[in-house]
Amino acid sequence: MARGFSKVIIVGNVTRDPELRSTPSGTQVCSFSVAVNRSYKDNSGSQVDNVSFFDCSAWGKQGETIAQYVKKGSGILVSGRLEQRSWEDKEGQKRSRVEIVVEDFNFIGGSDGGNYEGGSSRSKSSSKASASDDVAPDDISDEPIDLSEIPF
Repeated sequence: MARGFSKVIIVGNVTRDPELRSTPSGTQVCSFSVAVNRSYKDNSGSQVDNVSFFDCSAWGKQGETIAQYVKKGSGILVSGRLEQRSWEDKEGQKRSRVEIVVEDFNFIGGSDGGNYEGGSSRSKSSSKASASDDVAPDDISDEPIDLSEIPF
């Protein structure tokens, strides 16, 4: 029998402020939901928007970081595995739920999507300076490049 494998990567916006709780053993777990938008054209050529909602849980330090820096509307990239939980509710009915257990994440969307720098090696001042370096020089000619001048 083949071993199973589960890997999920989603990018979307957090639908509510994350909820941080502790297990009886003291481990932190953060629960949040991510909305993923998808747009496509149907057979008649009309634009159709579809939204899917995914429940996520992040454990330990990752959960603490998400709870600290993420708020409703923040952009986030989440990768992890799918996990199904089953339980019996108060009325005795069996319930189940599939959620994404976060293994890795990245904040996206800049200052509007959260106030965490995401461990970037560049500071704000250096990224502003590099933005001016991205300007194309005016003295580029249309002459072909001599490949013998390239040092590698």
